[in-house]
Amino acid sequence: MTYARTGSISVDQFIAAAPEKVWRALTDPELHAKWWAPGDIGPEVGREFHLEMPGFGSIPCRVIESEPPSRFVYTFNGDWTLTWTLVAEGQGTRLLLNHSGFDLDDKRQSDACERMGPGWRDGVLPRLAKLDFS
Repeated sequence: MTYARTGSISVDQFIAAAPEKVWRALTDPELHAKWWAPGDIGPEVGREFHLEMPGFGSIPCRVIESEPPSRFVYTFNGDWTLTWTLVAEGQGTRLLLNHSGFDLDDKRQSDACERMGPGWRDGVLPRLAKLDFS
């Protein structure tokens, strides 16, 4: 029996806002569109939604865990899982993202894993950190 090698991306981002405000940015469609992608996201377990990704189209997602304001987990494109963990830290929030489920034996998925790591770390999460949380 052989098993696929799987990969994941982990990113740690401090955000100068309370966990409840960061939670809202992760789960409110209007705020979500400001830092990542538009779509009909919401926090209800079982909710199926789509994120409109430029260059890739409409990506199907489904919420599998929702523990406001500390943990939000959903599938992304059928193969991957995004796990958002929010931890209060001082006057802000430590946001931990784990993007898992990459099949490293599949060249397209392996390449996607390599490209997405810097995208999350250097682009998407810093945009979220700069969001106006007032």
